[in-house]
Amino acid sequence: MLSRLTIRNFAIVDHLEIEWQPGLNVITGETGAGKSILIDAVGALLGDRLGLEAVRSGAQRALVEGVFILSEDLSADFASILDEYGLQPEDGALIVSREVAGGGGRGGARVNGRGVPLSVLQEIGERLVDIHGQSEHMALLRSREQLEYLDRYAGVLAERAEVARLVRELRGARETLRTLVAEEREAARLQDRLNHEVAEIDAAGLREDEEAELLAQRTRLQHVERLQQAAVAAYQALAGDDDEMPGAVDLLGSAVATLDDAGHIDRVLASEGEALTAALTQAEESVRSLRVYLEAIEADPQALERTAERLFLIGDLKRKYGESVREILAYTVDARRRLVELELRSSQVEALQVLEGQLASELAAAASALSGRRQRAALELSSAVERELGELRLIGARFVVAVEGDPVDLTGIDRVEFLLTTSAGEEPRPMARVASGGELARIALALKTVLSRAETRPTLIFDEIDAGVGGRTGPVVGEKLWAVAGAVHQVLCVTHLPQVAAFADCHYVVSRASREITATRVEGDQRVDELAAMLGGAATDAARTTARELLERAATAKKTTPSPSGRGLG
Repeated sequence: MLSRLTIRNFAIVDHLEIEWQPGLNVITGETGAGKSILIDAVGALLGDRLGLEAVRSGAQRALVEGVFILSEDLSADFASILDEYGLQPEDGALIVSREVAGGGGRGGARVNGRGVPLSVLQEIGERLVDIHGQSEHMALLRSREQLEYLDRYAGVLAERAEVARLVRELRGARETLRTLVAEEREAARLQDRLNHEVAEIDAAGLREDEEAELLAQRTRLQHVERLQQAAVAAYQALAGDDDEMPGAVDLLGSAVATLDDAGHIDRVLASEGEALTAALTQAEESVRSLRVYLEAIEADPQALERTAERLFLIGDLKRKYGESVREILAYTVDARRRLVELELRSSQVEALQVLEGQLASELAAAASALSGRRQRAALELSSAVERELGELRLIGARFVVAVEGDPVDLTGIDRVEFLLTTSAGEEPRPMARVASGGELARIALALKTVLSRAETRPTLIFDEIDAGVGGRTGPVVGEKLWAVAGAVHQVLCVTHLPQVAAFADCHYVVSRASREITATRVEGDQRVDELAAMLGGAATDAARTTARELLERAATAKKTTPSPSGRGLG
């Protein structure tokens, strides 16, 4: 619950500090005194967006700080959020602060002294406090809000979240399937083309170094006669002509023999003989190689044609698939990979079709079960709210929670609408057509009273929820607020009705003198004087007597009608 609220330079408040108490905390005061500013300050702690007007005129910065005491149950619920952001309660408390800078400066938010984004305040705040102001009455007219009320009462938020998950997954599967099917024709064409291309390249039987070999072979075949002549001339120069003159091999042999003989006398000639011996060996090897070459080389027009055709084939494949044989072979590797993906795509379509059926079946079952629980809860909620409305002096009012079929969406297959009639014999109609402002306020209180049994937030704030409510109904409103406070631990309520204020466990009076705003807790005679002033504008003896009677009746009502928490208050 909210234990302490500190405000500095916020709106028209200079400095204000309030120690809030468990139970029903009532805030009263003259119109314009600044009561609703207290509610706005709590909203700032919950992450509400604030403008420069939040900073008091003449001040540089505004600061709002709240101390929230966490129960054991709430601490356990908060554990995951706090761990996610590296936050820890201090002695079971969260100290939340919000600073707003004027003149375009930067403000900030902190939890237990650690800076956090505004979104963290919002996430934490929605679990700590529920603010219900006059503007919230109009929210009751929106179908979405009505569905939220019903689901909270039915306790089906987890089931609704599961339906939302299935809807999102089904939509995702269908969108993926739709895309795959829409692209199926193009994928089939691509598959045929890739199969043809891979087959064409495979049929060519390419080798990575083949093109260079073919080019060399074609050159030899194109110049075979010239090559033969060169080889013959070289051969004859080395081997000689037996009929006419010796060749280089014979001459080298003679030189080696001569130097070998003289080398016994002079080592210089021996060295030269060794060098010529190596040359002779190489010349003899060349003779043998040239002989083999001449035996192999011959004009072969058919081989030349085959070589040209092969080079043409490679050139055609290069034009289509890459600038080299290596790139062509790499293209086939990529094409095969893409073919595997296309095969998997077909399997993926089949798997998605199966998944779609499974998700649709699960969604239908989950949505149907959710709808059934809503239908049953709608009857219970209708009866419970009708009873509360009767106690709030809407005698004869009929309240119906209508649940009708609707196309499936993230909330299920139901459309919820609150119907109301305040005249006997008339059929209930949508609240927007029949409910006045005062009736909406009472309906809101009735719903809060019923839903307080399932409320998880420890603090509820009502900003003038008794607007449009008369003095006769005021005591009932006060008793309901007191009961709600007992169910959720703490209620803060701004009210103009003394009949409501009389039920307070703790009563604060907000006053404004010049530019100074104060919030004073009143007890005893001070409280009697405040209630008397609320009754007639002046604390006369008669008004004080009536005020004491209001307090006595409220005390008696508290004793005879225990709050849901079972707390005993006098």
